[in-house]
Amino acid sequence: MNVAHYLITGGAGFIGSHLAELLSSSNHRITILDNLSSGHLHNIASLLGPNVQFVNGDIRDRDLVCSLMTNCDGAFHLAALVSVPQSISQPEDSFAINLQGTLNLFEASRVQKQQKIVFASSAAIYGDVQQQPIKEECRDVPLSPYGLHKWMCEEHANLYCQLYGVSSVGLRFFNVFGPRQDPSSPYSGVISIFIDRILKEQPATIYGDGTQNRDFVYVGDVVQALIKSMNCTNSGFKAYNVGRGSSITVSNLWGTLCEISGVDLVPNYGPARSGEIHTSLADISAISRDLGYKPETNLEEGLKKVLQYQR
Repeated sequence: MNVAHYLITGGAGFIGSHLAELLSSSNHRITILDNLSSGHLHNIASLLGPNVQFVNGDIRDRDLVCSLMTNCDGAFHLAALVSVPQSISQPEDSFAINLQGTLNLFEASRVQKQQKIVFASSAAIYGDVQQQPIKEECRDVPLSPYGLHKWMCEEHANLYCQLYGVSSVGLRFFNVFGPRQDPSSPYSGVISIFIDRILKEQPATIYGDGTQNRDFVYVGDVVQALIKSMNCTNSGFKAYNVGRGSSITVSNLWGTLCEISGVDLVPNYGPARSGEIHTSLADISAISRDLGYKPETNLEEGLKKVLQYQR
């Protein structure tokens, strides 16, 4: 990847701050746009300087997005309302942030110099598909506004490619975990919430019967996928799964974390959450073949890193 100037929306958040950290270590210029609704300045404070600028603003502000894109070579779009339950309770916010905010970036690229956009899509677009592992061509009806709006982002990306020549890559993240997830948020990742309960010696609540399977992928591997996507030479639109390619049940995840932590806690069980699927396992053969993506952090190693960070 040649030294360049990149915009990172949501760059003070969980994934965005890890991406900014790696890009800045390679001497890239970075502009971070974040309204700090879920991101935190302390995630990026050590990075700020001549090559890393922070702008406190909103992805829904079209004029601001256009002005920030003017001097950038490409954009990593990670700003989002990321919670499935929150999108169900706040569908208009999900539409405005996840779809309209993304369109603001594509419009900026269209009217300027067609900068490449790598954006966060989601496995939520698949709905409750029965075929496992899930390939990119699988499709069912999304079960939440979040999943629907992420699917619509991909459809617009494809259209902007065909009509206007805007190049982009949509990465369908499965269950991303790692340091800097906020366990105090009810919408945070299950791993950070589980570890928070373990460190407080409190039982966690598992929603559903605990047999639901998830493909948990470490944040460092997600950053690898983001950078490889920006660096690839495709001139159209492509969508890829980003996962680890293996899954674990939520109950077994809790058991593994207890074993790593040296505690013995029995979880509580609650009703299944609306809009959540039972089984989710990524087929990562396409991104591995096309971009050379290969997960480097296994689940237990990643869990130990998060445990150490939250301690």
